[in-house]
Amino acid sequence: MSGKTGTPSPPYSPIRPRRSLTNEVVERIRADIAGGKLPPGARLHTEQEMIAAFQVSRTVVREAVAALRAEGLVATRQGVGAFVVEDSQPRPFSIAPGGLASIEEVLFLMELRTGVETEAAGLAAERATRRDIRALDAALETIDEALDRGDLAIPQDFAFHRCIAAATGNPQFPRFLEFLGRYIIPRQSVRIAAPDAKAYLATIQQEHRDIVSEVRRHSAAGAQAAMRRHLTNSRERYARLAGKGARRGE
Repeated sequence: MSGKTGTPSPPYSPIRPRRSLTNEVVERIRADIAGGKLPPGARLHTEQEMIAAFQVSRTVVREAVAALRAEGLVATRQGVGAFVVEDSQPRPFSIAPGGLASIEEVLFLMELRTGVETEAAGLAAERATRRDIRALDAALETIDEALDRGDLAIPQDFAFHRCIAAATGNPQFPRFLEFLGRYIIPRQSVRIAAPDAKAYLATIQQEHRDIVSEVRRHSAAGAQAAMRRHLTNSRERYARLAGKGARRGE
């Protein structure tokens, strides 16, 4: 039965594991919403019905509904269920709820970052105040401290790139990085073998220093070149790491 408060019919068929199960559930429900099978106001199947129909765990169903809610496609009502919202058009740009599922997706996102962050670095060099420079120096120091502890320095790396974005004086740059969030640091998605990690991270940190040096000199062209070099090198490093992992069967 469908309609204003109906549920989808016929029931979904079981999912065959390929990618993230959460992604699969989200994509099926999203397609039903976009295609009108689940019109505005329609109630989704209950949690138990979706578990049985999709043949997935309760966690997968809850993560899928949470992702759809974050996209603004569904709303939940305490003790009643999840419903398609009245204005249920998908966002034009989003990242799958399970994150970046392949090295190809990691590299695609890095290409996007290269365009945005190269421009940000140039603007930062033109506009950075003394306060911005101090923030960048502090961000570098925080990364060094994390590396000395043996950490991967993922949140510290993100904070550094956000400092560059903030130094542009244009709030849309840091807002864009906040939207991408943790996905801008792809060493969360590509494992680094322990023997390689120290030298690998030291190379990245030196590239960060090169960017800050150009921003400090207020050289827009130099900062753009340093950022582009950093992100281009990173794409190449991640591609090599992924290939090494595939050869090892990881």
